Amino acid sequence: TDDAKPKPNFVPGLAAPKIPDGEKVDFDDIQRKRMEKDLTELQTLIEAHFEKRKKEEEELIGLTQRIEKRRSERAEEMKIRAERERERQNKLAEEKARKEEEEAKKRADDDARKKMILSNLTFTGYRQTQSGTKKPTEREKKRKILNDRRKELNIDHLKEDKLREKAKDLWDWLRQLEAEKFELQQKCTKQKYEVKCQQILAVAAKDFL
Repeated sequence: TDDAKPKPNFVPGLAAPKIPDGEKVDFDDIQRKRMEKDLTELQTLIEAHFEKRKKEEEELIGLTQRIEKRRSERAEEMKIRAERERERQNKLAEEKARKEEEEAKKRADDDARKKMILSNLTFTGYRQTQSGTKKPTEREKKRKILNDRRKELNIDHLKEDKLREKAKDLWDWLRQLEAEKFELQQKCTKQKYEVKCQQILAVAAKDFL
């Protein structure tokens, strides 16, 4: 029957493309253009792929270079730090050796000074024991020096110009005496200091022995 026969599979509402009357369709040209379009799209995809790959490789190279640069800088920093530490250790060793040498020299000098002080004290005591002459006192020494330096003015017979000259000489002499007085005071202060130091060293030497 007609109902049992298969019906053609048509899509409702979809019509076949209409070919204009009187025109010849070049299917080869259509196929060629489609292939050219596909080829162009494929080339574009390939170029984009290689461009992306190139960019990734450049980024990878840049990252590798930065890592290598940082590694090199780190190695240089470690080298400089190790060199500084070695120099510091050498300076510490030199400073320690210098201090030990100075301390050893100081101990040797102290021992020699103590021996010299003891020797001087022994010799001084022996000399004072052997010497029976009485030494002049400081007051007697000063009196003798003043008597030697005291000058008679003897100006009664001098005229005015000679008196002026004499006054100038006396003024110069006074300035000289003041200078000598200052030097003697400084010398006396220094001698007192040295005597005090010797007394301290003598006491220390006795305690040491």
